[in-house]
Amino acid sequence: MPMEMPSPGRSLFVSPTPIPSFVDVVRNVSEGNEQGTAAEDVRTTPVELYQNVPPIPISVVEANVEGSGCGDQTCVEEGIYGEGGILGDIEEHRIFRSKKELMTCVSITAMTEKFQYKVFKSKPSFVVVRCIHTSCSWRVRAKKLVESEYWMVTKYEKNHTCPTDFKHVRRRQATSWVVGECVKRKLINPGRRKFGVDISYYVAWRGRECAYDNLRLGTPEQSYKLLPGYLHMLMDTNPGSVVNLEVSNGNRFQYLFIAFAASIHGFSYCRPVISIDATHLKGKYRGVLFTAVCHDANQQIFPLAFGVGDSENDASWSWFLHRVKSVFGSNPALVIVSDRHRSINNAVQEVFPQAFHGICMYHLLDNLKTKFRNKTKELEQHYIRTAKTYNLQDFHVLFYTLSSAVPGVKEYLEAVGLHRWTRSHAPSRRYNIMTTNISESLNAVLVKVRELPITALVNEIRLLCQKWFHERRTKAAGCTTMMSKDVEMKLEGRKDRAQAMGVICADQYMFDVVDGDRNYCVDMALWTCTCRKFQLDQLPCDHVLAVVRKTPYEAYDLCSLYYTREFWHETYRGVINPIPHISSWTTPQQISEFELQSPDVRTVTGRRRKRRLPSMGEELPTPKCSRCKERGHNRATCQNPIALHPTDEAGCSGSNLPTHQPIHPSDQHSTPQL
Repeated sequence: MPMEMPSPGRSLFVSPTPIPSFVDVVRNVSEGNEQGTAAEDVRTTPVELYQNVPPIPISVVEANVEGSGCGDQTCVEEGIYGEGGILGDIEEHRIFRSKKELMTCVSITAMTEKFQYKVFKSKPSFVVVRCIHTSCSWRVRAKKLVESEYWMVTKYEKNHTCPTDFKHVRRRQATSWVVGECVKRKLINPGRRKFGVDISYYVAWRGRECAYDNLRLGTPEQSYKLLPGYLHMLMDTNPGSVVNLEVSNGNRFQYLFIAFAASIHGFSYCRPVISIDATHLKGKYRGVLFTAVCHDANQQIFPLAFGVGDSENDASWSWFLHRVKSVFGSNPALVIVSDRHRSINNAVQEVFPQAFHGICMYHLLDNLKTKFRNKTKELEQHYIRTAKTYNLQDFHVLFYTLSSAVPGVKEYLEAVGLHRWTRSHAPSRRYNIMTTNISESLNAVLVKVRELPITALVNEIRLLCQKWFHERRTKAAGCTTMMSKDVEMKLEGRKDRAQAMGVICADQYMFDVVDGDRNYCVDMALWTCTCRKFQLDQLPCDHVLAVVRKTPYEAYDLCSLYYTREFWHETYRGVINPIPHISSWTTPQQISEFELQSPDVRTVTGRRRKRRLPSMGEELPTPKCSRCKERGHNRATCQNPIALHPTDEAGCSGSNLPTHQPIHPSDQHSTPQL
């Protein structure tokens, strides 16, 4: 597609390049350790590696390896562990500092020799591991040393008798924590371990960043220079996609908007409720990632558009929503759901004045918790029921209960606008979308991607959407029911509840449904029920299904087309095509010569913050210790004393059973130094 170079303030339409996968990174790390870890290398290993490692008692070694030919102190000093106790060959009588280190070594051996294993037996005192092939003789047996946390290999059959073609390239032992142990050893003072030179933490971190730059298509500055060519290839390989790149003075990056052709086509078959949100980027030049998503027929996330800007302000949100409107139009029934950010509210009023703008009920709940701190429990209990109810009469009862339990909340919520946070007062159909959970879920999926430079970020988003479209297209094609799988399950649950309801016929269209101690009127001519769930969700409620059970009506005929199998499949009919390697790009000369500069923002030196600051009223989860069951710490840092024989909760404390004083972990054993 021909393009002209943008002048300041103008837009450039352009397009992906594959990023090396993490498997390649791990492969490179593993190749650096392919020589294994010899026992004699322990003497030259940096002391820092063992500062937090408890020494193994000589008495324990002598008691557990007696008769093994390795029962003296010299054997321990010369390195039964191997380097760091993680890598190296498995050998009989080799000692590991924990069961986790033992299993890590076994996993790395399986990865190196291209086979899979299974844990045949695992007890607190021993473990037996075998090759997954039933007739293979390869196995490892290890036991826990007496009065210690250390483990020793007691038997090792290293020869495989399984067929050669049984070996696998894809191995289930390559888990994230095993890969993490491989990478971690490359980051522990690598200068001293390799060259005998001490380096600071900052230098080590900068070295890691330089290595990552080589895997992410260069530095952040180089990534911006690659972006125009990448966007051109994106449009070339995915015709119909809309890409808008806007620059400021000096050809500096300002805004980016991307909507794939497959998403543009699929939105016509989704409910017209769009959830918008923005999340912070964690790269060198920061910025924010704008997202617009909706629900497909199977209640899954359907990505519509992505944008990148400097921050969440009126100008950036207005720019992004103008692009969304130009691509997806403005349906009279359109509903936009977001949090209560002031810039979002201003931009929606400017760009979509006819659309209904609802707010996420959970974001509003966080605001309420901040304002009414002393009534959090009562507030949450009554507020959610009030927001979710369909019926106006039920709303008035619940809202009165909420107002009575939390004084002052009535005035606050009325000032916000009842129609913006309740389902019963909404002027347009929100269906079942009362929150921005789909946007928050997408942000969680992209949490690691947001650390990447701009071109790598866009490429990872494309890869994610490409994967989702393929998987869901395949799933929809295999659906054999009239509705999507999620809707079918929901209808089955409602049909079961409808079995217990009584139906009294007034005429061929009007019915009275008895549900416990309440009656509901169903009008099949107008497709209404007094519970209002039928007309607001466009899906038969329990009462309508009770009528269907007594009449010739078909439940599927009463469902909106947005839930059907045909709409589900049509949503994902479009294909997001891959992009060739950078060496195969064919870009016009004007794009090749155009050098996009990084944004004109002040960058902070040193390691950048990755965890966001909590929002007002947001409750962060606190860790729970698996040892003492208290919150605020984990098992590794627990200092609470634990009784060896805790008393029975039913009243054993008054029995004649002997009692024991709590013993602190540091008092259990006195461990002599080697």
